Amino acid sequence: MCGISGIIDFNKKSSVDILQKMNRTMLHRGPDGEGYSFENLKDTQVGLGHRRLSIIDLSEAGTQPMHYNNYSILLNGEVYNYIEIKEILIQAGHTFVSTSDTEIVLHAYIEWGTACLEKFVGMFAIIILDKNKNEIFGCRDRAGVKPFFYYWHNDLFLFTSELKAFHQHPNFEKKINNAAVATYLQYGYINAPHCIFEHCHKLKPGHFFKIDLSTKAFSIQQYWNVYDCYNKPKLDISFEEAKKETEKILTKAFQYRMVADVPVGVFLSGGYDSTSVAALIQKNSTEKLKTFTIGVEDEKLNEAPFAKEIANKLGTDHTEYYCTEKDILKLVNDLPFYYDEPFADSSAMPTMLVSKMAREKVTVALSADAGDEIFAGYNRYDYIEKYLDKIKNIPTPLRKILSKGLTIFPPEKIPFIGKDPLITHRLKKINDLLSSTDIKTVMQNITAGIDEADIKKLILNDFVECKTAHISTELLPAFFENITYMMAVDYQTYLPDDIMQKVDRASMSASLEGREPFLDQHVIEWAARLPTNYKYNKGVKKYILKEIVHQYIGKEIMERPKMGFAIPITKWLQHDLKEIVEYYLSPQKIQAYKILNETEVTKYKNQFYAGKTELVTKIWYILMFQMWCEKWL
Repeated sequence: MCGISGIIDFNKKSSVDILQKMNRTMLHRGPDGEGYSFENLKDTQVGLGHRRLSIIDLSEAGTQPMHYNNYSILLNGEVYNYIEIKEILIQAGHTFVSTSDTEIVLHAYIEWGTACLEKFVGMFAIIILDKNKNEIFGCRDRAGVKPFFYYWHNDLFLFTSELKAFHQHPNFEKKINNAAVATYLQYGYINAPHCIFEHCHKLKPGHFFKIDLSTKAFSIQQYWNVYDCYNKPKLDISFEEAKKETEKILTKAFQYRMVADVPVGVFLSGGYDSTSVAALIQKNSTEKLKTFTIGVEDEKLNEAPFAKEIANKLGTDHTEYYCTEKDILKLVNDLPFYYDEPFADSSAMPTMLVSKMAREKVTVALSADAGDEIFAGYNRYDYIEKYLDKIKNIPTPLRKILSKGLTIFPPEKIPFIGKDPLITHRLKKINDLLSSTDIKTVMQNITAGIDEADIKKLILNDFVECKTAHISTELLPAFFENITYMMAVDYQTYLPDDIMQKVDRASMSASLEGREPFLDQHVIEWAARLPTNYKYNKGVKKYILKEIVHQYIGKEIMERPKMGFAIPITKWLQHDLKEIVEYYLSPQKIQAYKILNETEVTKYKNQFYAGKTELVTKIWYILMFQMWCEKWL
């Protein structure tokens, strides 16, 4: 794990000093060292910068950029099966001077070209300079665990792990992409390949690119697609056989993520996903696995006692930390620095806290993200499965009348229930179903924080809507199911652009490497072909995963209402953070950046403080955006 940054300047106006300034903005990603190379080639300047967090091969032999003959490489992340690949390469005549996976990746590229990507199991963002072909190769892992930003404008190509590095180059233009602002306001994050700045992009997961340094030709190609997993017939297999094979595949994926030359631990929330990771690793280990949990003082929200009970059952070396609201609130002002593109997932703060706690004992921590996207765990899947077909059966004229009624008499104006934000939220979602029963529209509506009509009022300038994978046509009709479509969309959007961004930045804020065992490609390639009722069975979400976990932790412990780590955003914004809201959402601050409509923002703010707490999402999204603007504009 580390941070990478680089310059390809066809104008030849850059320098190693600029490269160092870019790279040193990411000290938190790699406190163990830094490395640089800067060359004036025939057609361009090429600068490669690296920040090192030592995980595999702690010696100087693992230093990057790494060079071999006419090749140079930067790698952020890990390739877990590097030892198996190394054995194949040795048989092919390759020799090695380190025990680093980076050296294996470089030789794999030399041996197989872009086909080497088919062999890698891991999380990675890679850059390779090939002087023989006078080209640059770059790639990102299949699921988008590791970030990769690039800027391509006026014959200047910059790349980095974090957007903040670009600000150090004097020729980087900070021009706001209004379409990306709209996407942020809709979802609370910006979908790849889009970025908050014009001429900036995120390399999409499962893609690689090449730049011909002689002609400046730039090309992108996809090498892996989650829809290739779903566009196949379901397996004809019994549930017991499926359960055994699923456990076998999960165990191998989880064990791979334990490969390191430094201490490794697991985040244990007490839910099914993290419990499965801890259970399947601990069962094959003679040493006690280190597990970490954050608790809260509110008993109604505190899952720490359940996590501790599970840790005791599994026999792990468990650490828990009870945080206060004050601990979390302290992090609010740090968010724009670490999340240097507008980002509104409030769970970033507890994730930063648990990362900081874990870093005191380990350098690597396994998280359990993606269990919901792979095994159908989100409540919205359950909601749509239960209600969409029922609403479809309502005659269209009646649906229109009901929808119009909820439009004329919005939920917040209905007596007795209008002051309950949870009920009003649910009624609005039901109205979304009444308005359209097309699963693609429903999925887009149900995941949106701010609807399109309000976004158009909020943004001052015209924009063309970003094309994203939220409305995808890649799932073939022969394999189309509502729940399959939802899982595939989330795997391409919410998972990489929200969850993975959140975990990467939060863990890196503490110089901790976060690993995602559920995102081994073999897990999704297998799970996508399981019969749907093995994942979502008569209202039971993550059915097969739960049945695996019950072999190690009994139902009496696991089967309890989901609490989650709730962030009391409404309370904060009305009290603890009110002064910050008034500052950043003041007319003067809104007008200063000439992006948002001051009249609309003021209206939302006044209504929120007058009691319309259902506006909390809008206020939080706008606050995070305004704080980002002040930090980076």
